[in-house]
Amino acid sequence: MLEILTAITGLLGGLIIGAAAVYFYLNKSNDHALARKQAENMERCNTLLANAETRAKEIEVLARKDAIDLREEVDVEVEQERKKLDEIEARLAKREDTLDLKLETLSVKERKLDNKEHKLEARLQEVHALEIELGQRNKKLTQVEEQQHSELMRISGLNEEHAKQVLFERLEKQYAAEAGDLVRKAVEKAEDEAKSRSRDILLNAIQRYASAQTAEHTVSTVEITDDAMKGRVIGKEGRNIRTFEKRTGVDVIIDDTPGIVVVSCFDPVRREVARESMQRLVSDGRIQPGRIEEVVDEVEKEMEENLVEMGSKAAAEAHVPNLPRVVLPMLGRLHYRTSYGQNVLKHSIEVAYISQMMADQLGLDGTVARRAGLLHDLGKALDHEIEGGHPQIGHDVLKRHGEAEEVLNAALGHHGDVPATTPYTPLIMAADAVSASRPGARRESLDRYIARLTELEDVCMKFDGVRQAYAIHAGREVRVIVDARKVDDRTMAKLARDMAKSVEEELRYPGEVKLTVLREVRTTEYAR
Repeated sequence: MLEILTAITGLLGGLIIGAAAVYFYLNKSNDHALARKQAENMERCNTLLANAETRAKEIEVLARKDAIDLREEVDVEVEQERKKLDEIEARLAKREDTLDLKLETLSVKERKLDNKEHKLEARLQEVHALEIELGQRNKKLTQVEEQQHSELMRISGLNEEHAKQVLFERLEKQYAAEAGDLVRKAVEKAEDEAKSRSRDILLNAIQRYASAQTAEHTVSTVEITDDAMKGRVIGKEGRNIRTFEKRTGVDVIIDDTPGIVVVSCFDPVRREVARESMQRLVSDGRIQPGRIEEVVDEVEKEMEENLVEMGSKAAAEAHVPNLPRVVLPMLGRLHYRTSYGQNVLKHSIEVAYISQMMADQLGLDGTVARRAGLLHDLGKALDHEIEGGHPQIGHDVLKRHGEAEEVLNAALGHHGDVPATTPYTPLIMAADAVSASRPGARRESLDRYIARLTELEDVCMKFDGVRQAYAIHAGREVRVIVDARKVDDRTMAKLARDMAKSVEEELRYPGEVKLTVLREVRTTEYAR
């Protein structure tokens, strides 16, 4: 602050001295000629001096303000430091109190330990005395047993070995029946535990793999813009339709149905090629033998690429690497194959996942189970071209490409046609049955599922006083609503038990069914 005031004073002095010097210089150089200008210069000097004084005052005010702000900042910092010091002092005081409390607690524990140590020493002395006394008693008992043994041998006239034999024969006859009961109970318990364990494994696998299963069907109809296109499809004297059927191996049906041309063939891939080729020909409008050959060749080439791509995607989805190149299009062909409305490729992927989950829980190799599950229905891709059942066809194809024995036996024996030689074949059989029989996977399974729910509701509705019955949780629970005027609180338990017995006697179902009886009384009034 002092330096700033000194600078301001120096500046003002310099300005005054400069102004005086200018004034005296002008007077000496030309007193008469510049008399008038001197007054102007004096006025300017006065103005400069006034401005300088004003500026100095402003600088002084700013300097004072800066000094005040600086003092306030210093005060704030000092206050903050003081608070920190107070906090540190408080924490130290708290720690000191805590340490004092811990020291007091340790002193109390130390005294307790000393007391316990004294008591323990006393108990050890007592135990030592008891051991000595027990040793003496054991010696006496041994002597008594030896005397009794000798006396028994003398009275019975039997030696030791003969006596043991007689005793064992008697015990064997006495407990033979009990041993048989124990063995039977152990076997039954093991069977029940095995069933329960297998049920848990299957349920766990199903819950962990929840796949949306849709019933996909190969489209065998082609839409046309107008019926005039049917004549162009047939061609002059039927040459177009004959060329198309010969080239694709399908039957083309053109009837009075408006707006469609039907393509029929047992081979789903060939039917898909014919459908796509017909769709392109109808869209292009140029239908002639040469164009038909060109379009069918193009579609067949694209179909081969699509089959490889679909097979690769299926293998990647099922986490089955290193499949032979020729197997990939076979997997892709399963996409166009359905079994009772269930897509075979989706079914194979699902079997792979379920098999792997069950194998992991049983301590088997999940990778082998997943591979066997994905390839178990591979023969269905070729059963339109090769004679025989699909298990044998799949087994032969996989064997030619060097698959392991576990995969070969699973493909050949997953329908129980041949004995299982590896533990993975029963796993694939179980996973195949689970995938095919779960609700929604196949049309006929869905019908049976709905029928079972209806039967559950019908059995409960037969009882007197029941108003409504709803099967929920996939048939694992039935909610029964009864008439409160006919069924009271005391008879609800008996009614629920009678319903449970009827369900057990009349229906067959997996697991257990929970029956919940609800009774409600409502009273309604209107305020007008």
